[in-house]
Amino acid sequence: MKIAEIKQLADLKGMIGQEIAVSDWVTVTQERINQFAEATGDFQWIHVDVERAAASPFKSTIAHGFLTLSLIPMFNGQCIQMPSVKMSVNYGTNKVRFTSPVPAGSRLRGRFAVKEIEEIKGGTQVTMLVTVEIEGTDKPACVAEAVSRRYE
Repeated sequence: MKIAEIKQLADLKGMIGQEIAVSDWVTVTQERINQFAEATGDFQWIHVDVERAAASPFKSTIAHGFLTLSLIPMFNGQCIQMPSVKMSVNYGTNKVRFTSPVPAGSRLRGRFAVKEIEEIKGGTQVTMLVTVEIEGTDKPACVAEAVSRRYE
C-alpha cells in the first residue's frame, strides 16, 4: 500500500499526471457478489449461479462491473488522506471501462493518479485516474476517471 497525505487541496496541482496512492488488496468473495446482486436487483446467472458459471468460459462466477466500480471510494479511503477536507462528495465518473472480468475470490486494489484539478464555487473538483488491478494478472479489472468535489 502507498498512502498519500495531502495537507491542502492546492498541493494536488503539483501532482497532476503522477500516481499518488495504491490501496490494500481486497478479496471479492461470492458473498460480496451476492450482496451486490441483492442491493441492485442484478441477478444475472454469471454473477450468482455458481454451478452454471463453472461451465462458462470464465469457469467461475464473476463480479458485476458496477461492483468493481463501487469499490473505488473504499480504496480511496484506505490510501488517500486529506486532513484539511471537511466534506467530500462523489460527483461522477468519466470514461469507465471494465477491461477484464473479476472471478469470485479475486483480490483487487486501486491505483490513483491525479488527472485534473479544477476550482469550483466553494471547493475543488478533483479527477483521479483510477486503475483497479486484479492480483496476478496484467490486465486491470476497471479503469475510470473518478470525479469528486472536496471542500476545505
